[in-house]
Amino acid sequence: MNLASHKGDSPIVAYPRTLSLIVASACGLVVILALASLLLVSQPVGSTIRVYFYGIDHSSNFDSLSWGNPTLHDSPNDANEERTNIVAQQGEEASENSTLFNVTEDVEDIGTTPPGLVYSSDAMQPGLDASSLSPAPVNQSGSADSGCDLYHGKWVYDSSGSLYTNNSCPVLPQEHNCQGNGRPDKGYENWQWKPAKCDLPRFDAKKFLELMRGKTLAFIGDSLARNQMQSLLCILWQVEVPKKRGKTMHRYFFRSTSTMIVRIWSERLLHQTSKPFDIVPEGVVKVYLDAPDEVIMNLIPSFDVIVLSSSHWFTKQSVYILNNEIVGGQLWWPDKSRPMKVNNVEAFGISVETILHALVTHPNYTGLTIVRSYSPDHYEGGAWNTGGSCTGKIKPALDSEIVENGYTNIMHEKQVMGFNRAIRKRTNRSKLKLMDITEAFGYRHDGHPGPYRDPDPNKKTKRGPDGKPPPQDCLHWCTPGPVDTWNELMLEIIRREFEGSRSPYP
Repeated sequence: MNLASHKGDSPIVAYPRTLSLIVASACGLVVILALASLLLVSQPVGSTIRVYFYGIDHSSNFDSLSWGNPTLHDSPNDANEERTNIVAQQGEEASENSTLFNVTEDVEDIGTTPPGLVYSSDAMQPGLDASSLSPAPVNQSGSADSGCDLYHGKWVYDSSGSLYTNNSCPVLPQEHNCQGNGRPDKGYENWQWKPAKCDLPRFDAKKFLELMRGKTLAFIGDSLARNQMQSLLCILWQVEVPKKRGKTMHRYFFRSTSTMIVRIWSERLLHQTSKPFDIVPEGVVKVYLDAPDEVIMNLIPSFDVIVLSSSHWFTKQSVYILNNEIVGGQLWWPDKSRPMKVNNVEAFGISVETILHALVTHPNYTGLTIVRSYSPDHYEGGAWNTGGSCTGKIKPALDSEIVENGYTNIMHEKQVMGFNRAIRKRTNRSKLKLMDITEAFGYRHDGHPGPYRDPDPNKKTKRGPDGKPPPQDCLHWCTPGPVDTWNELMLEIIRREFEGSRSPYP
């Protein structure tokens, strides 16, 4: 029967006309989506984000493979090599039409069977009281918090020592392997941080892996970010040997919980290039204070937890560019007739706000960002390149031994200010926490490699006839050593965010 000619069926006749309108609308939507896709393809994601955040696009000047002088004890080619590897990895894996963190292929087996955790005893000896050297920690983000301030307290002695040894961690770097390099004392491994009004649990590797089940944690930043990641890997290695994924990026996969640990080199967390700009010649690093590192921006949607580390590279030679104008420089300012608007300390504060603003307004990032505060160095009698030393320090400093460091204080202050400014502008569902280690680690002058940076049995460890000490590292941290506490604090922050404020253990 012909329904269209049936009496009483006239409403059915209208359906084809309505259907035509729906089809036409759908076609229009498809065209709009296609045009939008073409626009996104033609404009790189990192560039689009910069324009969105800052109304400025430096993409035409980008040189992702050009990076500045390495930080102390990094070989001259480390920064360039790591940066090249990251960019190359992105290109390689994109061409293979696979995700950056695919763990089903190209897995390299590294290490041996874990020897098992070494647990701490509960016996504590009287500790060293900490004086207030820095502003109180910032607790923004509205996330869960037990009410206990983790960052004011004292160092207490724990005879059980570290959770691992220098012989039980295949990824422990030689330059931080103080025992392997002949350091005669070992007490620096035995001091644990005790917050004033609560306990900070020893790192529980199984607990961490369970909390991070199916998640990715990324350490992003300078050589101190690497220092912390290596400490974490050494601790986790005691319960599970990870698989190293890929050949160019530093990624470790723990199969038991599908947890990925990643490290990305980015010494200032900003875009920088050595191409010529205005009066600045090629070869001098130009740092764009208003542009986050494009590699970070392209990768952050893949991360559940990010730990940021930067600051010490702002003492290196560089020129600062803001709103496409030269506004300052460090160890480079030949034209004295031009006013310097931004010095290296101010530049660091701006950099903190820039990268954090980019993270808390990124439409596709919902993770937890942990900003590790300024890590104090302990050079006495000079800087790292002018005879500074930390030889002979074998336990945490007493209050009477603390020397106020104006540079540390102002860098910490600028970091906190940048943190606060950024968090007020948050528009996405991500969370932001400041891990404020500056005060506590001002006491740990005993925790650096000092002269024990290499295994040379003939190394000089004492001052020579001229009174000058041998070259020393009083910036990075022995592994094992105080840096392990960073990961205990990190785990507690993660636990509070993922579990809430209840006690970590029954």
